[in-house]
Amino acid sequence: MTASRRADVRFPFTAVVGHDDLRLALLLNAVHPRIGGVLVRGEKGTAKSTVVRALASLLPSLDVVADCRFGCAPHEADPRCPDGPHDGADVAERPARLVELPVGATEDRLVGSLDLERALTDGVRAFQPGLLAAAHRGVLYVDEVNLLHDHLVDLLLDAAAMGRAHVEREGVSVSHAASFLLVGTMNPEEGELRPQLLDRFGLTVQVAASRDVATRTEVVRRRLAFEADPVGFAEQWAESDAELARRIADARRRVDSVRLPDSEVRRISALCASFDVDGMRADLVVARTAVAHAAWRGAEAVAEADVEAAARLALPHRRRRDPFDEPGIDDDQLREALSEAAEHADGDDTPPDDPPDGGPGGGQPPAEPDDGPSDGGGEGAEPPEHGGNGQAPSQRPPAAPAPAFRARLLQVPGLGDGAPGRRSRARSRSGRSVRPSTSEGSGIHLAATLAAAAPHQAARGRSGPGLVLRRDDVRHAVREGREGNLVLFAVDASGSMAARERMSAVSGAVLSLLRDAYQRRDKVGVVTFRGDAAEVALPPTSSVDVAATRMRRLRTGGRTPLADGLLKTRKVVQTERTRDPRRRALLVLLTDGKATVPVDSGVSGGSRSRRAVDDALRAAELLAGLDVASVVVDCENGPVRLGLAGRVAAVLDAACLRLEELSADNVAGVVRAARGDHLRAA
Repeated sequence: MTASRRADVRFPFTAVVGHDDLRLALLLNAVHPRIGGVLVRGEKGTAKSTVVRALASLLPSLDVVADCRFGCAPHEADPRCPDGPHDGADVAERPARLVELPVGATEDRLVGSLDLERALTDGVRAFQPGLLAAAHRGVLYVDEVNLLHDHLVDLLLDAAAMGRAHVEREGVSVSHAASFLLVGTMNPEEGELRPQLLDRFGLTVQVAASRDVATRTEVVRRRLAFEADPVGFAEQWAESDAELARRIADARRRVDSVRLPDSEVRRISALCASFDVDGMRADLVVARTAVAHAAWRGAEAVAEADVEAAARLALPHRRRRDPFDEPGIDDDQLREALSEAAEHADGDDTPPDDPPDGGPGGGQPPAEPDDGPSDGGGEGAEPPEHGGNGQAPSQRPPAAPAPAFRARLLQVPGLGDGAPGRRSRARSRSGRSVRPSTSEGSGIHLAATLAAAAPHQAARGRSGPGLVLRRDDVRHAVREGREGNLVLFAVDASGSMAARERMSAVSGAVLSLLRDAYQRRDKVGVVTFRGDAAEVALPPTSSVDVAATRMRRLRTGGRTPLADGLLKTRKVVQTERTRDPRRRALLVLLTDGKATVPVDSGVSGGSRSRRAVDDALRAAELLAGLDVASVVVDCENGPVRLGLAGRVAAVLDAACLRLEELSADNVAGVVRAARGDHLRAA
């Protein structure tokens, strides 16, 4: 058997072990593409891609207009198809396509662009279709969708929702049909999608590897058998796959005739209202999914069981009101909501009572009781090193974070070249064109290229409609966009910071900055210091919600090893520069500056505090040598202030802000990180 033939064989859909919810979600979308696609969330190595690729083999073959690049159906051709009109065109048959969108794809590759070859040689404006056109009437698969640039995710979700793609660029105005089954997969450990983007996916499924030994054993057996003989293995499952394909085709023909009774519409509306989801998209998706489920089981009308199955798939990700909320619905919450919705299905339109705390749409759990100030003396007093028994170190449970706020925009100065994001200025492949260049940039700057060639056409003997071009006429587009940064938080969790009200404010500020980092597609890390040493509470990661969870659990108390905290932060910055040299760092240090632990633990007496401050300043000087854009948030309060945080900020050549100045609502303008000029309001 040739290598190419082996590569063309996909793992059979019916041979997949487990993943019942994932398979059902994919099949329902195959029956009713208007559901809006599936987002598959799960850990690595759970066969997410295998299942998706296997689905395409089950979809019915398509009749298409021959030579139409947009896959128009012969009897329902798109009247606005750029390759139309199709009256009297030949008809061809082809299988449904599985089109894969790579993480590094550009906007041109996704939506299409001007056909430069025809524009430059024939002098005509022609459209070169993108992946949205290729996926029409098929499957568009986006692996690691959470790593795709936000504006590309917006484009493909808009097309999936409307069934059309609109392209307005480079003098080309095109609209074409783009109806496809959208499937995205992601590993939550690598970062979440914004709630606004999550809502655009019709259904979501959480997958995980089974912990059952028999199930895992069968998975291994089937995978090894497939790798040893792909064709033979596929033939063993061909009949069951063919039967499933016939069932999909039957359900597709039946879906438009399935009735959705008013009682079930009321049930759906009551169910979505009880979960307090935003907007009306959830109601529509649940309704379409319930209809598809009824068609799949061969019923003539939607019943309660169809609505329940649809809700399990359509509502979990829509409960994420905050970026750091956990997606999901537990069985008890769903049963309670279904019980309440049953009253509306029976015709009772009286609004249900408010659900109890913790139930669907319920309130927040009560905050921890305040156990009073943790400092034993005045504002500058240092807490005891040990607890009441003189043995265990002083350690306090985390204070409930203060309410989050809209954070100021903190930027790294200059022009970067890192990962796409929404924070600092950067050179970009997909940003706006700022100027043409002969030596740098990405893509062709069409206007500048034509302008460079135009004056020389007579000398070059131009005789036709096209331009005579030479290599030195080509101008590239230098584009500028935004990049994501490494935002490294160094948080003082010592006893001098541990008054509950103050630490609550600090935690709330960090959570607000983390939410801002989440929205701007940053990578984040957290270093904390308390007691005798600092620790990396969270190594740099794209999963900002993990950082938020760690901050909510932050324990406080003990001495203040500020020097060790700065040295640990310096080491993290150095390591990350080796791993990801293009991603620039932004340090946010939250402290009152009251260092009490020197690097040399043998120092004692009154000189210990002085030595601790001196060591902290020397550590700040070493960190400043890395040329890291920094912000120091001075958390000191009280009538008498020592201003030690300001001294650290001066050595770091960083801005020194008060905690309340982090709110964008308290400060006008944009805050920029600028060396020498510190952080200033524009």
